[in-house]
Amino acid sequence: MSTLLIHNARCVATFDAPQAGTSRELRDASVFIRDHLIEAIGPAADLPQSADEVIDARGHLVMPGLVNTHHHMYQSLTRAIPEVQDAELFGWLRGLYPIWAGLTPEMVQVSTQVAMAELLMSGCTTSSDHLYIYPNGARLDDSIEAAQAIGMRFVATRGSMSVGQSQGGLPPDRVVEREDFILKDTQRLIETWHDARHGAMVNVAVAPCSPFSVSRDLMRESAALARSFKGQNVRLHTHLAENDHDLAYSQEKFNCTPTQYAQDLGWLGADVWHAHCVKLDAEGISLFAATRTGVAHCPCSNMRLASGIAPVRQMLNAGVPVGLGVDGSASNDAAHMVNEARQAMLLARVGRAMQAPETRTNAMGERQTFFGCDLGPAEMTARDALRVATRGGAQVLGRPDIGHLAVGMCADLALFDLRTLAFAGGAVHDPVGALLLCASPQAAYTVVNGRVVVRQGQLTTLELGPLIERHNVLARQLALGAV
Repeated sequence: MSTLLIHNARCVATFDAPQAGTSRELRDASVFIRDHLIEAIGPAADLPQSADEVIDARGHLVMPGLVNTHHHMYQSLTRAIPEVQDAELFGWLRGLYPIWAGLTPEMVQVSTQVAMAELLMSGCTTSSDHLYIYPNGARLDDSIEAAQAIGMRFVATRGSMSVGQSQGGLPPDRVVEREDFILKDTQRLIETWHDARHGAMVNVAVAPCSPFSVSRDLMRESAALARSFKGQNVRLHTHLAENDHDLAYSQEKFNCTPTQYAQDLGWLGADVWHAHCVKLDAEGISLFAATRTGVAHCPCSNMRLASGIAPVRQMLNAGVPVGLGVDGSASNDAAHMVNEARQAMLLARVGRAMQAPETRTNAMGERQTFFGCDLGPAEMTARDALRVATRGGAQVLGRPDIGHLAVGMCADLALFDLRTLAFAGGAVHDPVGALLLCASPQAAYTVVNGRVVVRQGQLTTLELGPLIERHNVLARQLALGAV
């Protein structure tokens, strides 16, 4: 067994309490790790002074590794494609499906590692990925093997599309799969890769792509398959209520709202999380809260595609589990988790201000008009957003062993150097708040499962230069192949 000491940090923000405002933020503190778990947290003078490896954390903020709950990592190959830079969701998909049809196993592997490198270097230690297109022999195994090589904790979701354009779906027929094969391959993946133990590095989830690309039968049978692995925490994931076109499609095809569609198919529950939910109405929020159904909030993607502003504060107040997601690299077009948390904080404040005015009677009996900002900037604080990006994400992914710092938890941590230019004049006042209010920095160190995978801002597990070079070659090949 090996030991790691993160010594004498300026601040250790634990996020160790379920309720906002009650988590410990320790000054001049250390974290002692044995093998893959946190063994002790506390004042630097009270913890061991040596270990197999020691990180001098003076001047650093130490916090739980960030948790990314929704991504499409293969899309890092198609960032900034000119033809779809200004498209909304459905037009964006129609423009990119023909390009993605050229994906190869190598492209999946390389794009996964590029996306994960970007996440790790922004302090993210756990990520899900929603791979739902499998042309030319590509398999989810390609993503899982890439994650193992780079050292990221991974929730790999076996996505699928089975309803092509000829059947009224959105994707071209050539990129959909037979439903019997989808279910058989999903079972194979769970049996081969899924690990339900504390500290697991790989989970597999079942993830039909969306209401407009799979059948009702596949949704029902996918839910039944996941739940047949009793006690194994095999979870369910899909897209839901992303924009107005999504709502219109659901109403036209199924004569119901997306939430009613999910409820009818058994896709509500504590083992389910849905991406986006921008258009979740009051009834939907209530159903999600009652069933503990999770949401992956993707603010940058929702802004990029002009999908709208998700009602995150209403969800949180109602008790809906909410995590953060960078979404696909072609609809963001980045995978920087600190920046995503910053955008979540800012967008929630703007969203509140944009709500319709309300007239109310105040305590003096006077009628006053409120313009949707009675909470003001406190609609989403920096600590609220970071809590969504850590504890919230862990809850959404069904991982009670990550997302906060405490004895016995997985040793997943991110360290940020507060002595850098972006923090000047901010971290001296509030090192935690400054992380989102002042900057979107790279992590100085990222630790996953007790292993230092980013050291002094550099990836330790793979050589980044050749990886980026190969990724760019493949990105050009993929785009040219669709011409």
